[in-house]
Amino acid sequence: MKALIHEKKIGMEGLTYRETDTPEPGPGEVRVRLKTAGMNHRDLSILNRHQPDDPACIIGSDGAGVIEAAGTEVTAVSTGDEVIINPGLGWEKNSDAPPEGFEILGVPNDGTFAEQIVIPAANVEPKPKHLSWQEAGVLALPALTAYRVLFTRARVKPGDNVFIPGIGGGVATFLLQFARAAGADVYVTSRSELKRKQALELGAMQAIDSHEDWSEALGGKKMDVVVESIGGATFNKSLSQLRRGGTMVTFGSSTDDNVELNIRPFFYGQYNLLGSTMGSTEELQEMLAFIKKYDIKPVMDQTYPLASYEQAFNRLHQAAQIGNIGFSMT
Repeated sequence: MKALIHEKKIGMEGLTYRETDTPEPGPGEVRVRLKTAGMNHRDLSILNRHQPDDPACIIGSDGAGVIEAAGTEVTAVSTGDEVIINPGLGWEKNSDAPPEGFEILGVPNDGTFAEQIVIPAANVEPKPKHLSWQEAGVLALPALTAYRVLFTRARVKPGDNVFIPGIGGGVATFLLQFARAAGADVYVTSRSELKRKQALELGAMQAIDSHEDWSEALGGKKMDVVVESIGGATFNKSLSQLRRGGTMVTFGSSTDDNVELNIRPFFYGQYNLLGSTMGSTEELQEMLAFIKKYDIKPVMDQTYPLASYEQAFNRLHQAAQIGNIGFSMT
């Protein structure tokens, strides 16, 4: 089979699209012939985390396809089933934090940027019927991350004001769609006029130019929930948009991981600061029921043949996308 493999070198130089052995499912496992796969920012960071001395690994976490073979002890699914991949290994039930040993597909375990993948049968879910193959392939990791941030961690409810700095990526567009479906009012920022326009079309109440004074642009309106994934460059600016007693959730950092925080106004403001990640299988199933109920579909940016991976990685690295970037295997 053809696959996108990272080995021997740090960064993009370590990527090769080449033939490799087709894996065989063991007991409790299935082999899925992938039709599509989805990119995430994790795929960029993996290129630097995966070291030259580490074993070669197929990267990629999201995908969708058809079960073509099953090992022994597999009873819940059958060959021919259309499925999406659950990228999380070892986190079944919702909990305060991932259990020890939790991993995500695509380093150290082989991932979805390949024609086929072998995974535990427990890590496939039925493909939502209202989604195309392209949409299904980019769904699980960003949508599950957004779902846990909003509903498990922040407990967003109808009428809440939700602030999302840096709209445009896959998780951010799901955050906007999910929060609006839940009855919240959503405010976003972006440097891109095109992304701001798209956010308004998706239901944002206001889309602010990132270069503006955010507090002034919001007219003094304070937020019940702020979702922060940019990091040091915007953390305190984002925090200043929060009402007293409000909640900030952070799930990533695209700039500096280190933040300087003046603790006195923080505790006087009675703020809540929460971390979050991708979620459990239980939350994934809740998320799938949620998108079915509200007929939510991923915002698709572009879909590339897997052999054109360099274009896709460059687009993601430049943050040029609006929504999700996918790969087609056929």
